[in-house]
Amino acid sequence: MSKKRGLSLEEKREKILQIFYDSQDFYLLKELEKLGPKKGVISQSVKDVVQSLVDDDLVSKDKIGISIYFWSLPSCAGNQLRNACSKLEAELLSCNKRFQDLVEQRENLKKGRENSDEREAALKELHAVEQKHNQLKEEMGLYADNDPSALEAMRNATEVAHSAANRWTDNIFTLQQWCLNNFPEAKEQLEHLYKEVGISDDFDYL
Repeated sequence: MSKKRGLSLEEKREKILQIFYDSQDFYLLKELEKLGPKKGVISQSVKDVVQSLVDDDLVSKDKIGISIYFWSLPSCAGNQLRNACSKLEAELLSCNKRFQDLVEQRENLKKGRENSDEREAALKELHAVEQKHNQLKEEMGLYADNDPSALEAMRNATEVAHSAANRWTDNIFTLQQWCLNNFPEAKEQLEHLYKEVGISDDFDYL
């Protein structure tokens, strides 16, 4: 014998809703978990099924004291479904109108763009101009190093770097003099240190 097929989620939802509709009463979750198996819905899945119904506004819930009660009436469910249907119909009308507007816009854009010898010639000319433009841009890139504005920027950057190098050279000379004045007995060790860090005897301003 083949194994009995389990209920789908939609079938479980229908079974749980039937509990509410048959009794038209209020239930705690633990009560629904006891009633679910009688309808073929295992108790472990009742909570998720009920929550899905709450999310879809097919079941209402409210907290009274420390307890949370669930309920659903056939008339409430019908009203909710009618409201959802009205909302979807309104969205459909809006989408249809948008579609018609786009179709009309497309037709308007087509005007003046009909295939003709004149249009084909204009498109070829446009394509040729675009190719020439791209070619000139590439050639200009080859001469970018000779651009007057680029040369001016390099000249300014060189002046800034030159001033900065001499400023740091002056700082090094000041530091060397301070060390010599405060640690005259360590003159040889300091000169050795200077050479280690790259300050040679010919170190000077640019």
